[in-house]
Amino acid sequence: MAGTKRLPRAVRERQMMDAAVACFARQGYQAASMDEIAELAGVSKPLVYLYLHSKEELFTACIRREARALLEAVADAVGDTDAPPDERLWAGLLAFFGHAADRPDAWAVLSRHARTQGEPFATEAARMREEIAGFVTGLIGEAARAAHGPVAIGERDVAALAQALVGSAESLATWANETPGVTAREAAATLMDFAWSGLGNLMKNERWSPR
Repeated sequence: MAGTKRLPRAVRERQMMDAAVACFARQGYQAASMDEIAELAGVSKPLVYLYLHSKEELFTACIRREARALLEAVADAVGDTDAPPDERLWAGLLAFFGHAADRPDAWAVLSRHARTQGEPFATEAARMREEIAGFVTGLIGEAARAAHGPVAIGERDVAALAQALVGSAESLATWANETPGVTAREAAATLMDFAWSGLGNLMKNERWSPR
């Protein structure tokens, strides 16, 4: 009996959270209402409160769910394989942009709304960003060591390039979602070209300097 009761609840919760993500993405946290979320989910407002409690807790749950889904997509694409680091970075970027394109409402919640509403929402978004930066840092470090040995590029350079790459990916994903005709693959290729050229210059110690 217990098993038969859990599945409908899980389905209803998913419907509520899907509706919440859509409302938060289109209207923002402040303007979105629990009445509208309940109506879109096809349930009563008391049921939303019963399952997901306050609007703050609902928004936090949405951020966590969508961040986890994005991180899993990137991690699965990067994998723990014997593929060269550049191919793994490309796979991760393609997964990142593809996920953002396939779930534009979720991406809007993560990239824009979660960061503009203060705590605790900004911390949830920052945690996701740091995990992705960790993936990228590892891949860049592997690529540098594979190409030129362990001292080709310093740890701080690797970390800085990873942060720059993640920030660029976030901005580019938002731009791609809002620009008709731009595919996830095109966005990923643009950033891959940009990142790989910069990494190549750093590994050869070819740095730009002001005149």
